[in-house]
Amino acid sequence: MKDATLLKTGIAGSLIAVICCATPLLVVLLGAIGLSAWLGWIDYVLMPALAFFVALTGYGLWRRQRAADCCATETQTNKENS
Repeated sequence: MKDATLLKTGIAGSLIAVICCATPLLVVLLGAIGLSAWLGWIDYVLMPALAFFVALTGYGLWRRQRAADCCATETQTNKENS
């Protein structure tokens, strides 16, 4: 997977999980469509999802930094050899 795709997925997933955890948006939406009975276990899903997406974002940032360091090293080596 590309670094940009990892970052976009991680950030989007983190934002969705935070919005659902920090605001009553999910409670209102599930109540409006008649699925409020699911709210009893929703924290068991949202917290691990938030942790996963934050980790995915961190992994994407780490890969991007590693690729940038690799390219910078190659460029510097090429300049020294010329």
